[in-house]
Amino acid sequence: MSRSVWKGPFVDGYLLKKAEASRRSGRHEMIRIWSRRSTILPQFVGLTFGVYNGQKHIPVMVTEEMVGHKFGEFSPTRVFYGHSSDRKAKRAATPAPAAAPAAGASGG
Repeated sequence: MSRSVWKGPFVDGYLLKKAEASRRSGRHEMIRIWSRRSTILPQFVGLTFGVYNGQKHIPVMVTEEMVGHKFGEFSPTRVFYGHSSDRKAKRAATPAPAAAPAAGASGG
């Protein structure tokens, strides 16, 4: 369920302050944030945010296309290594190396 239109987009207050301070200073440093639930606003375009994924801060450079999305969408929290059944099928498809016959052994 989405947020009511009359309420407007949700953005943590400290995030607005940090972004405004970064714009005024003119420096392009990464702004470290923990608010994955905050909506990306047009004021954030061109800034780089370090969005925390539970382990480290992932750098996210905000572009025009990101406006209206949430910061958490651009910082994945899980690592997908693949399906275990795919690994089993791949292992079964490759033949095992054949054992070389012993030297000097006669078959007769």
